[in-house]
Amino acid sequence: MKVLVIGSGGREHALAWKLSKSNLVSEIFVAPGNGGTEMEKSIKNIDIDSNDINGLLGFAEQSNIDLTIVGPEDPLVSGITDKFQKNGLLCFGPSKDAARLEGSKEFMKNFLQRHKIPTAIYKTFTDSKKAIRYVKEKGCPIVIKADGLAAGKGVTVAFNIDQANEAINQSLNSHAFGDAGSKIVIEEFLEGEEASFIVLTDGNTVIPFASSQDHKARDDGDLGPNTGGMGAYSPAPVVTESVHKKILKEVINPTIEGLKSEGSDYCGFLYAGVMVDCNENIKVLEFNCRFGDPETQPIMMRLKTDLAELCLQACMKDLSNQDLDWDDRKSIGVVMASGGYPSDYEKGNIIEGISDESDDLKIFHAGTAYEEGNIKTNGGRVLCVTTLGESVLLAQKKAYDAISQIKWKNCFYRNDIGYRAIEREEN
Repeated sequence: MKVLVIGSGGREHALAWKLSKSNLVSEIFVAPGNGGTEMEKSIKNIDIDSNDINGLLGFAEQSNIDLTIVGPEDPLVSGITDKFQKNGLLCFGPSKDAARLEGSKEFMKNFLQRHKIPTAIYKTFTDSKKAIRYVKEKGCPIVIKADGLAAGKGVTVAFNIDQANEAINQSLNSHAFGDAGSKIVIEEFLEGEEASFIVLTDGNTVIPFASSQDHKARDDGDLGPNTGGMGAYSPAPVVTESVHKKILKEVINPTIEGLKSEGSDYCGFLYAGVMVDCNENIKVLEFNCRFGDPETQPIMMRLKTDLAELCLQACMKDLSNQDLDWDDRKSIGVVMASGGYPSDYEKGNIIEGISDESDDLKIFHAGTAYEEGNIKTNGGRVLCVTTLGESVLLAQKKAYDAISQIKWKNCFYRNDIGYRAIEREEN
């Protein structure tokens, strides 16, 4: 079958790469793709923006696409799945209505409250003075979130009043996140360790993927501003067997049932970002209505099951007999970024030293372009160097060995991806 993957990041490169391993797939197209997908022999880039729903629909119809897989959140929130389905095309991803779980943090928090799913105490504001007054009453640390989609950058953990006021003013008065920040959610700060828990669902059956952990902060030691993610590893040791069962029982299953009871059609990946405290209590931090980035990269390295078959069966509402097979090794992905990210950064710098890939090393491209025989930077997060190893420590060593060979002007990366898991391995 012919498959269309929508998106241009590392997640889409990883998904397309995994789809290329399927015996069910004859052709893979990525719209618009990146320099990495351009160089994959089995993948063809299509110059259509991921938010151009009519253009994507036209291409899918003209090319007889059998299955479309949507990577990023924006087209899902805009209703691409509904549009494709209305025109008789299989599209893997939740409906516009269901995608509100990610499209609006206020909607998500209210949904969690309605269905008694554990989450942090919160309040919503559009007025900066009232928001500042609320923070003064509650004290710090406290968390300020832009209500809408902000590419993972609309969240501030404020450890003092000045940081909180700056985040509030940035969103509500300076409009740093545009319409996405015209409303903010302020919630209590939660102690514990974060984990990414991603499932595949057809709206009835839920199939959990391997656990993972993202590193959202820009700098070593989880310092600096929030980003779209500076690296990830799988599995995440904080998700023990008991925590796994608890997340399914207290978060995932009630969410799917809640959506169903409210008439929302959910078919696709559901990502729950959760906080796990020292007593293994669970609270939901966020929902994403798609696979995480950079979690996709290490998870796809470990997945042995046919991804195309899984997505197809989900669209056919027939996941009940599907099981997942995993590589027992650990996987880690380290993001290499352009200097200045997550703020302003240069594009067009030539990337040198991308190493030869192997069965346990894959370099997934995100913000790259292939021009005149050169790979150039074309975004904030540029590459995700992803490896497999018998331990997280060994996987980490492989990743940083490969990274040491890769260079471009003002590139940077964290040096401690996977540190929590490594600490557990060493103790």
